[in-house]
Amino acid sequence: MNKAISLEIMDEDTLAVHFPYDEGLIDSIREVPGRKWDGERKHWTVPNTPESLRKLTAVFGRRIIGLDEVSRRHAEQKTKKGTLQEIQKAMEELLKLKGYSPKTIKSYKNHILRFFSYVKKSPEQVCDRDVRDYMLYLLETLSCSHSYVNQALSAIKIYFVEIAHRSDLTYDLKRPKKEKTLPEILSKEEVARILGSVKNIKHKAILYLIYSSGLRVGEVVRLSVTDIDPDRMLVHVVQGKGRKDRYTLLSQVALDVLNRYRLVEEPEDRLFPGGGEGEFLTERSVQKIFKAACEKAMIKKDVSVHSLRHSFATHLLESGTDIRYIQELLGHSSSKTTEIYTHVSNNSIRRIRSPLDDIF
Repeated sequence: MNKAISLEIMDEDTLAVHFPYDEGLIDSIREVPGRKWDGERKHWTVPNTPESLRKLTAVFGRRIIGLDEVSRRHAEQKTKKGTLQEIQKAMEELLKLKGYSPKTIKSYKNHILRFFSYVKKSPEQVCDRDVRDYMLYLLETLSCSHSYVNQALSAIKIYFVEIAHRSDLTYDLKRPKKEKTLPEILSKEEVARILGSVKNIKHKAILYLIYSSGLRVGEVVRLSVTDIDPDRMLVHVVQGKGRKDRYTLLSQVALDVLNRYRLVEEPEDRLFPGGGEGEFLTERSVQKIFKAACEKAMIKKDVSVHSLRHSFATHLLESGTDIRYIQELLGHSSSKTTEIYTHVSNNSIRRIRSPLDDIF
């Protein structure tokens, strides 16, 4: 065992072990789990893990050339991973204290994780240029929407101002101008085709409720049996977006479908329970249900399950419902949010006669 043994990092997952041919050394390397002989490069490979380092040290001793360097790299990675976990934990605790929703907390934690993975610096080393470069990276390289970039910047600002106490970093940054986009609206005929394509009674009840009551997907999956009020024909939305309660419409048609579903499934607490005991149905499951229904109904528009809520509001506006009532039903804090539906309603546009029709 006097022959030189050296270790080098091949890539993130693999270490190379070099030594001259020696039957004793070969017997020793075979004690390391996951070892392989690379006939082309004429060396052994082992997994790049702390377990491999411990086993190599046990069979060869501390005289391996390069062992200290590889151990140092592992320590750096462990520290970095620990630091990221601490950052995310601090973000989660702060946002919970501020009353943010679980969905927003998850988004902000992911934003801060992606930022630090990009800059590869500790919170103390981050400078104003790093934040600007990351914003440009999101906008230009990844082509993220301005809304996404604004949320990322909000997450970074909360962390550095309220946790790292680095207010110098983000106050002077110019936020990207928010795009003025209009929602894709389904016609009543398209909604009928989508709802009519669903055969599963639970899936049908979910989509009927979303459209007939203007619910968000996160609201429909969290409904309890007691949130349905058939006497007053209302749906009670408990702690919707912005932690607000509200009441919205309960359609007679939707109630009929819901009653058929309850006869079959007999839900006790959660109106639409998930797979585990006491769990909600996931939002992702509802999105898949809607996507499958659109495919079956041959809908070509680029729509999501949230489009049912947009369509609910637009169809109410087109039928003459006052926009202030629509605002209440949707749970919007500001009428400006609800006013977007005036831009997609065809009430005014269809009264205008095209000059082409006058020519011919």
